Amino acid sequence: MKILLTGSSGFVGKSLIRSLIQSNKYQNIYALNRRHLHTLPDMVEQLVTISEENVFSTPIPTDIDVIIHLAGRAHVLNDNVQNPLEQFRVINVEGTLQLARQALENKVKRFIFISSIGVNGAVTVSTPFDESDIPQPHADYAISKLEAEQALKTLFANTVTELVIIRPPLVYAADAPGNFARLLKLSSTKLPLPFANLNNRRSFVALENLVSFIETCIDHPQAKNELFLIADSEVFSTEQLAQLLREGMGKRPNLVYIPRLFMKIGAVCLGKSKLFEQLFSSLEVNTTKAQNLLAWKPVVRGSDALKRAGKIYLEKSE
Repeated sequence: MKILLTGSSGFVGKSLIRSLIQSNKYQNIYALNRRHLHTLPDMVEQLVTISEENVFSTPIPTDIDVIIHLAGRAHVLNDNVQNPLEQFRVINVEGTLQLARQALENKVKRFIFISSIGVNGAVTVSTPFDESDIPQPHADYAISKLEAEQALKTLFANTVTELVIIRPPLVYAADAPGNFARLLKLSSTKLPLPFANLNNRRSFVALENLVSFIETCIDHPQAKNELFLIADSEVFSTEQLAQLLREGMGKRPNLVYIPRLFMKIGAVCLGKSKLFEQLFSSLEVNTTKAQNLLAWKPVVRGSDALKRAGKIYLEKSE
């Protein structure tokens, strides 16, 4: 089997490449990149883009069996472009379709698209998200991911190329980017954190678990043309999240209680409403379909992975 991966220089891509190589299951592994990466192992054949603007139109080998599409324009903090949604669409929708058309022309057997739980929505209230929910994306990034999903379904309908869509929540590890990196940095300090008595419920996915699930979807026959929501088996409050990270760092939790209303007002005043939502609201994911249909189980416990993330982060930062 021959695999082509996009986003191999990213947080998830680097880990997935290592795991694919270690499995010794694949005849060839190709990485489609904007530039040659010296960090990739020699056994990975790199396909360097011929155009920065049309990276996914770079010709791919004709005998690829599976494409795993991780690359895309992710959340951009302090995005000052005039129309952020259109910028997301250029890469996440049009770019994805450029690659998908090549997959179809070359009769690629399976196209695995990594989407986002944001397609379902930003908050759960009484029940977890599952695959039957009507999409309710609120952010530009999630809107572009949903549009890409819909375009792929239309393109691959009644063709030889099977489509697998995976929607993960926040993916974490010691070297995770974005808000998780900020939480790790904050947890490594002696500052008290305002998460005591916070009983929200949030799903996350350890990097190892996401990589394991993607690998399962490469050749599992029951994954054909399916959508999956994927997460760790455990659900955590933000209070538990902070406790586990600091436990891994060998620190006391040092959590304090501040009324939720005060925190919300402060977040609004500082222009951090989305951050408040991510820390204080719930976002829970039902992974029953992934576990029942594919007989997949997380390879690591979320609590153990969070403590390890804290431990490794502190060791690297010292």
